[in-house]
Amino acid sequence: MPPLHIAEPQDAGEEVRALDLDSGPTPKILVVDDNADAADALGALLREFGHEVLVAYGPVEALAAAPGFAPDIAILDIGLQVMDGYELAGELRKRLGLQAPAMIALSGYGQESDRNRSADAAFSAHLVKPVDLDDLFASIAGA
Repeated sequence: MPPLHIAEPQDAGEEVRALDLDSGPTPKILVVDDNADAADALGALLREFGHEVLVAYGPVEALAAAPGFAPDIAILDIGLQVMDGYELAGELRKRLGLQAPAMIALSGYGQESDRNRSADAAFSAHLVKPVDLDDLFASIAGA
C-alpha cells in the first residue's frame, strides 16, 4: 500500500477547518492500518483536530481494544493481514452489536468495484490513499 500523505493542520483548507470547528462533539475514532507509519500519522492528524483516537496495527489488536474504547467511527485499511478490512468490519459489528462504530474504508484501491464492495459491506465511505483531507473530514462528519 502506498504511504498515507497527510498535510499539516495549518495546511488544511478552510472547508476542513469549518467541519472541525462547526460539527459539534468530535467522535472517538479507531484507526486500523498495518502500515504503522500511516496509522500513526493519521492518528496524530485526527488528534490535532480534537478527536480521541485509538490506533491499532492489525485486526487482532483492533478487536481486542474496540470494546473498551467504544469508538464512534472506525477507519479501516482494507488490505490488512490475517483478515481484510471487510472481514474486520463484519467482526466488529458482530462483537459490538448496536455499539458498533460507523465504518470508513481506507484503501490503496479505488476502482469502482472496490467502492461497490465497500458500499455492499455497509461502509459509510471509501477513501483512497493518499487521502484527501476534505474527503476525510467530510466522511467523518457524515458517518
